[in-house]
Amino acid sequence: MKTLIILVLCSLAVLCVASDAATGPLPAGDINAQEGLFVERDQAATVVRQKRASGQLSLTQLESLREVCEANFDCENMMDTEGIIAAYTAYYGPIPY
Repeated sequence: MKTLIILVLCSLAVLCVASDAATGPLPAGDINAQEGLFVERDQAATVVRQKRASGQLSLTQLESLREVCEANFDCENMMDTEGIIAAYTAYYGPIPY
């Protein structure tokens, strides 16, 4: 039974490779066929989800930032005076989520 399954999968792989080889590469003048694959940077920026503002972090996310910041003594002191978001950003860069 296992041999039959392996044989069927191998034959499907051969058929897929053969059908791709039969179509061949696109000619150089046929660039319009790939036009939908790439978009301009500004158009992509409008589609891609923007990062949330720092005030919209959940309690779990804030707690994970606090745990990272507590490992660094200077970051922990800054966290106590200026807040977790300012301290994390100052010592570790932008918030990853």
